[in-house]
Amino acid sequence: MINSVLQSQIFVLDQDQALDFYVNKLGFEVAEDIDFGFMRWLTVHPAGQPDRKVLLERPGPPALDEQTAAQVRDLLTKGAMGGWLLFTTDDAQATHDELVARGVEIADGPNRQPYGIDFGVRDPFGNRIRIGQLAELSRPLTAEDFAAQS
Repeated sequence: MINSVLQSQIFVLDQDQALDFYVNKLGFEVAEDIDFGFMRWLTVHPAGQPDRKVLLERPGPPALDEQTAAQVRDLLTKGAMGGWLLFTTDDAQATHDELVARGVEIADGPNRQPYGIDFGVRDPFGNRIRIGQLAELSRPLTAEDFAAQS
């Protein structure tokens, strides 16, 4: 049976800009950066977590035909095609403060939630990133947990 997620994918318009953001701003490490000629395979992962890769893919062949890739790039440019990634941290406030010091634009938070503390950032292409310090829960969360908070 399937037992874990190895790799996720998000679209980016410029892989060099994405590499700069994910490595120099978020502190990720490069897993693979391979130029196949017809495409560049670029993956990064959180520091020390090589089994949690994110593919930073520029829309285009061979995954998408050129017409579809142009539509995806157009939507991405409008901020209507952003992907979504969720990462964890041991200290949401400290991570938030460190990212602010590195010039990362914070979308919201840190916010206390029933599941812990989290905050949001966006990468230069509109992909949404949530970073959370997850609480140890004694039971599964319900809608009532969230309703009680508002």
